[in-house]
Amino acid sequence: MDAMFSQCSQWKNRQRQELRFRGGREGRRKGRRGRTGGAATSVGLLRLMVECVEVRVAGSRWMRLGVVAVAMAGSLGCNAAPKGPVPAPAVDAPLAAAPGRQTAVFAGGCFWGTQSVFERVKGVVATTAGYAGGSASTATYDQVTTETTGHAESVKVVYDPSRITYGKLLQIFFSVAHDPTQLNRQGPDVGTSYRSAIFFVNDEQRRIAAAYIAQLDAAKAFPRPIVTEVTPLKGFYDAESYHQDYALHNPDNPYIMVCDRPKIDALQKEFPELFFDYKGK
Repeated sequence: MDAMFSQCSQWKNRQRQELRFRGGREGRRKGRRGRTGGAATSVGLLRLMVECVEVRVAGSRWMRLGVVAVAMAGSLGCNAAPKGPVPAPAVDAPLAAAPGRQTAVFAGGCFWGTQSVFERVKGVVATTAGYAGGSASTATYDQVTTETTGHAESVKVVYDPSRITYGKLLQIFFSVAHDPTQLNRQGPDVGTSYRSAIFFVNDEQRRIAAAYIAQLDAAKAFPRPIVTEVTPLKGFYDAESYHQDYALHNPDNPYIMVCDRPKIDALQKEFPELFFDYKGK
């Protein structure tokens, strides 16, 4: 299984490299067509992707699938299914009396999927894919992928605390955005840059996040213990432009279909009162 996951990670990194080389306006223009390198490139990437897709069958067995896996993308995800609905935090901040702006930073594996979830949440004003946990001098995709920088692929979430609480954002993070029980990986993506982490910006966020993790572990909400780090935010650095809104601009990308589209569908199903159809900035 690890070898297969490694293939998946190599596939996605190869695609990201192609995007990076095209860069700027050209890469974004092609992204809007749901492709990153023309029909031949897409077919090649699809072929490699379907070779490494795995589906959980009957709760205990694993089966390799081919193209059918992409067709079944709606039932797949790179996040663990909790034992039941993830409860709301027992400890949370109240809704603010007046509109405002506050910032939360989450790391939950590939930032394409994490951003695709939070940008569709009512009360969220803006999202940015980026890097946190390392220094400004190493906050580039080329360096972060060496897994030596201390950075995690992260998403900065700017939200209105009069419309949504920090605790509710945490509930979404743990429910649909990622698998908080995987250590230094998310599905096919392996390395510390894909770790689960909450970067708090003040003591209130630290207190709410720590209490919520303890609550979920005590309730055995997941099959395994939560490994999410809770650590102070020392700096957030925007990722390259071709990473921003990537899932939105590339809905037919096999990786997005298999790993990220199910997260969006889960958000709409589990939090219908908070979901809205994001169309871009």
